[in-house]
Amino acid sequence: MSLKDNNISELKDLERFRSAPKLNGEQSKELFNELKSIINNSDWITIGVMSPSLKIGINAVRKIEEKFEYKKMRFVTLPNSEGPIFLKANQKTGEVHARIEYGLGEGILISCQNYNDSLTSKTIGPFPLDFFD
Repeated sequence: MSLKDNNISELKDLERFRSAPKLNGEQSKELFNELKSIINNSDWITIGVMSPSLKIGINAVRKIEEKFEYKKMRFVTLPNSEGPIFLKANQKTGEVHARIEYGLGEGILISCQNYNDSLTSKTIGPFPLDFFD
């Protein structure tokens, strides 16, 4: 399968998806390289994870921390029941909050943030939950 087979050849192509699309190895590599460049030029990131379970959501955050050699963030708010979750991690504060939320898609959203207010923050994704494995 080529990058063009499902019309995903750059990060902006992900914007039309509510849930993360399936990507082949070539697509994942190309998208990761593009994403890495944007992340490396930002001051910090926030991560949004839409996941069928807390365990999968936590794993997604930990894989991003490993991939970019970030300090481990701490979980401040966790749901007290099982179900689909929305998890928000903020690299600047080092905090992660998770809540049960129904009706979401599945995937990872990355928002690149900057201390310079004249630079617009950009949310990228959704990426598959295993994108950073």
